[in-house]
Amino acid sequence: TGDKLQARVRRIFLRVRERPVDGEQHAILTLVERSTNFLLMEKLPKGKKALPLAKTVVRLLTPYRQTIATITTDNGSEFAAHQYITKELSLKGREPIQVYFTDAYSSWQKGCIENTNKLIRKYIPKKTNFATVSNSKIMNIQHKLNSRPREKLDFFTPIFCFSKHFY
Repeated sequence: TGDKLQARVRRIFLRVRERPVDGEQHAILTLVERSTNFLLMEKLPKGKKALPLAKTVVRLLTPYRQTIATITTDNGSEFAAHQYITKELSLKGREPIQVYFTDAYSSWQKGCIENTNKLIRKYIPKKTNFATVSNSKIMNIQHKLNSRPREKLDFFTPIFCFSKHFY
């Protein structure tokens, strides 16, 4: 629709899980690099509001922006500030980073993030009140999943493969 590109080529996947609690929206942002399954997670104090979420994405991805080609997101309103993400992460003199949106009800277009979120659910089950999940616990989950060997990576860990390929 309009200025949105549909997912065909991708590198970084973004997803927001949200749980409304006591009238407040609590959410956790997950970002996964496709080829290494490297995970970044952060609790979103403003829930799924587009601009604060975009600023968090930019802050988390800025150290890696030279290696980012594309970002794929869900087709939700929480990613309405995708142009801000593109503008802030793109480097002058290079092709701008493209933000793609998956088709509605097309989870196969984002299997990497869906699988990662399934692994996260072992630590944060469905219907968990995200307000009770500490930032420390989120960082611990991120560390555990990035340190977990994966068959896809010939039983190396995501952190090892990410460091090897991107540093």
